[in-house]
Amino acid sequence: MLAEAEPDLKNLKMVIMDYKILAEQLVKKCLDKGADAAEVYIESGRDLSIEVRNGEVETVREAASHGAGFRVFVEGKTAFSHCNDFSDDALEKAVSSAIAFANNLTPDENNILPEDESVTEVEGLYDPEIAEVDMERKIEMAKEVEQLAMADERITKSSGAGFSEGDSEIVIANSNGLLKSYKSTACSFGVGVVAEKEEQKSTGYEYCRRRFFSDLLPPEQIAEKAARDAYELLDPRMVKTQKAAVIFDPDAARSILGGILAALNGERVIQGASFLAGNMDNKIASGLLTLTDDGTRPKGLGSKPFDGEGVHTRKRILIDKGILKGFMYNTIIARRAGVKSTGNASRRGFRSLPGIGPHNLYMAAGKDSREKIIKATQNGLLLKGATGYGINPVNGNFSGGASGFWIKNGKIVHPVKGLTVAGTADDMLNGIDMVGDDLDLTRSFTAPTFRIREMQIGGER
Repeated sequence: MLAEAEPDLKNLKMVIMDYKILAEQLVKKCLDKGADAAEVYIESGRDLSIEVRNGEVETVREAASHGAGFRVFVEGKTAFSHCNDFSDDALEKAVSSAIAFANNLTPDENNILPEDESVTEVEGLYDPEIAEVDMERKIEMAKEVEQLAMADERITKSSGAGFSEGDSEIVIANSNGLLKSYKSTACSFGVGVVAEKEEQKSTGYEYCRRRFFSDLLPPEQIAEKAARDAYELLDPRMVKTQKAAVIFDPDAARSILGGILAALNGERVIQGASFLAGNMDNKIASGLLTLTDDGTRPKGLGSKPFDGEGVHTRKRILIDKGILKGFMYNTIIARRAGVKSTGNASRRGFRSLPGIGPHNLYMAAGKDSREKIIKATQNGLLLKGATGYGINPVNGNFSGGASGFWIKNGKIVHPVKGLTVAGTADDMLNGIDMVGDDLDLTRSFTAPTFRIREMQIGGER
């Protein structure tokens, strides 16, 4: 077993001054060194990862980290630097580097920082009990979910099981007087398995991720889903190339929603690289499609009180019953577009500049059960897995590999693999004719089961 740990994990922040005070001091340092405006983004946290295979613990890794990102503005020019060393010399060097970079860049009147002082109150982001749960219990959870999945006689191998957790603190300060912070936690566990039959191999993986340890699903539920996903696709048959209905399982919804999401990025829109550009307040989809981004959902995995540059989060309907109602912006892109930030500045940590992204994005549930949707399909594909890039956000074309189950006369008749599905965003979005009631809002990027009345399916000729 490999075990790695940083010393004094729980006491690390006691060694360092209060991060809010530090952030304010660093903003002042940027201004003293010649910046007209400055932002400091501080991130600190602790992570634990446990990996198990065949009942044996392979790795246990626990580490704490911290870092700061500096965004400075000099006469309309902006630059960025970062460091993970909070010594005076390292911080001084990072600030000086950012100022030097900015002086060599091209000015842009849209380079501004937000002035938003409001903070959205979001419940259920931090669970202090996660770190207090005994390590042996977490290891046993990973072992148990693997053992339960392997207990199914149709499962032949384990791809491994694991448990992970993390807690973090984010602090943002800028020269417009903005000073905000929040803490959050998350934990997860899951398992991957393989089912084999003669020369066939099929894999299945399932996990559960939550803000609070007590909200994790039972290991039996995770194990059963992983095993079923592996063995149910054995003995697939091919079907003829044809046009038929396609039912999207929630696990496959990302193949469509990902392309829509990219097309809703405000930067793509002003660059002319979105198939949704110029369609504000127009009908772009079936009336059954409502798409919402919500950064305020209690215990939401994508929830937070403010975005990656300090603008307060909110709940926004992007597509309302098929009508396009909004794009996503951070502060600078919003300025270029002549609008206000929507609180969608995304950040991958202190090493990254603010991009644009959603918080908790979901397609609204419908009124039909999954069983009803299948029963109402005379001929079609229940899509469980899709490969490829999904909907192209620039031109709206869709194509990808497909696996799942073939439906005949309202019943699943056999699994299928090696198919392709293709269409255009216009035909697909407007072709949604049934939406399920099985929406899982514990995920940050999710949809219920839904059906598109007809798509091109490539199989045997």
